[in-house]
Amino acid sequence: MQLYNTLTKQIEPFIPNEEGKVKMYTCGPTVYNYAHIGNLRSYIFEDVLVKTLTYLGYDVTRVMNITDVGHLTSDGDTGEDKMSKGALREGKTVQEIAEFYTKAFLKDLEKLNIQMPDILEKASDHIDIYIQMIEKLLQDGYAYQKDGNVYFDISKVDNYYQLSGKKKEELQVAVREDVEEDMHKKNPFDFGLWFTTSKFQNQIMKWDSPWGVGYPGWHIECSGLACHYLGDHLDIHCGGVDNIFPHHSNEIAQSEAYLGHKWCNYWMHGEYLNDKSGKMSKSKGGILTLSVLEENGYNPLSYRYFCLNSHYRKPLVFSYESLEGAEKAYLKLKKKTTVLKKEGSIDDAIVSEYDQKFKDAISQDLNLASAITLVYDVLKEKQVNDATKRKLIAMFDQVLSLSLLEEEAVELDQDYILEMIQKRQLAKQNKNYEEADRIREQLLKEGIRLIDGREKTTYESIKEREK
Repeated sequence: MQLYNTLTKQIEPFIPNEEGKVKMYTCGPTVYNYAHIGNLRSYIFEDVLVKTLTYLGYDVTRVMNITDVGHLTSDGDTGEDKMSKGALREGKTVQEIAEFYTKAFLKDLEKLNIQMPDILEKASDHIDIYIQMIEKLLQDGYAYQKDGNVYFDISKVDNYYQLSGKKKEELQVAVREDVEEDMHKKNPFDFGLWFTTSKFQNQIMKWDSPWGVGYPGWHIECSGLACHYLGDHLDIHCGGVDNIFPHHSNEIAQSEAYLGHKWCNYWMHGEYLNDKSGKMSKSKGGILTLSVLEENGYNPLSYRYFCLNSHYRKPLVFSYESLEGAEKAYLKLKKKTTVLKKEGSIDDAIVSEYDQKFKDAISQDLNLASAITLVYDVLKEKQVNDATKRKLIAMFDQVLSLSLLEEEAVELDQDYILEMIQKRQLAKQNKNYEEADRIREQLLKEGIRLIDGREKTTYESIKEREK
């Protein structure tokens, strides 16, 4: 298994801390709004990574957080808490906002065939863990108090800029012009571990702490959850490229200061999904969600197919034209896979051959485009029977998760069907039997079978549409 490691800036062999087992942490959503499709691209990438490792025989334990407190509108410890802002925006409590958008997020994961993490935890349920970590960081001299708040001192660590590859001098030039905020810190890029209400007087969610009533910083939450549920050594940490700095850089600094040793060996990041105006972002106002794609008539798995055909480390430009092309290709592929017959003996030699080809593709830093090409190659094999093809595609779909062998459920438009039945009855009354037969055949092609009874005509959906 070869993976690109953001920490070392190169593709390298994957060697877990414990043979055969993988401990993985992936940054979850801040549930103050719907996830946009750019966010969801990152979760698709992480899902493929988990399923690839599993396919290759690893036992993977994945932890994801639900951020329901502490994530400010600026990563530089300024602005409002996003959850409090969302609650005020909608006139609801923070808990109501968190519950609503968490459910919406999980529904999106389900629609995209994204596997649920083994452990999914709310940040607000683990305040005692963060306080314990912060107390040790203060005790060991890595953190300090200023104006009632607690900050991590980045000057105490040697490799703070290693993950991002940034240079301190360059960042100093571009540092925020927020002089008042910087006065709270020894260094401009020191980051908050605990904020008290002396800094954010309108904060809704807050707890008692040794430093006063307040709430944890966003960064300490991920470190706390990862260490609590996965232990002192992490194999892989994932997120979007926007998490590299400062979020993941801060996680490394505080986690390794707390633990006293290297924390995570492999850092993996998914690139942006862009539109014609640039990176997709909630701050732009109207956001493009999975529900919006559905409202425009697109299958959520067409979006997954669209993402899988581009490497996770390459920026991907979204347009409805490109999604339309992906949907046509995906649905055409499904027409070929769902009609494969189940009967017949399986050619184990062919299965072994293609299984190895598939493993070779996904082992090269998740080369999913090549993996999808193998699906087409299998379908083109003239000397291979349907049973063997079905076996291989079922195996590949453990990673691709495109539901390639599942027939589409027929959505029944009752008003339309009843209207067509009435038109057919009228045609029969007028002895226009050709038209009546045409309507019956049209509905059959759309997955609707008419059943003529003595008193009325009823209907049922059928799984296989006429091709």
